[in-house]
Amino acid sequence: MFSWQVHCGAELDLLVVRGRLRLGFAVKHTDSPEVTPSMRSAVDNLRLSHLHVTHAGEETFLLGPKITARPLSRVWTDLDKLG
Repeated sequence: MFSWQVHCGAELDLLVVRGRLRLGFAVKHTDSPEVTPSMRSAVDNLRLSHLHVTHAGEETFLLGPKITARPLSRVWTDLDKLG
């Protein structure tokens, strides 16, 4: 497990690497997260299989290609499904 940050301010709270699978995790203190340049940079530069954005809301939804918003209340159950 790793964290990632570059000098321009882009960051990722957690990077999990399992063989070829590369999962990124970002934590946002909002109930309606949006895709940021930092997220796009992490997906591209780290060649992420998927980026999971944990948020304070209640719903799981797609933010964009390879980016899913997941509520904090469902993180543990949803993570079991990620393999």
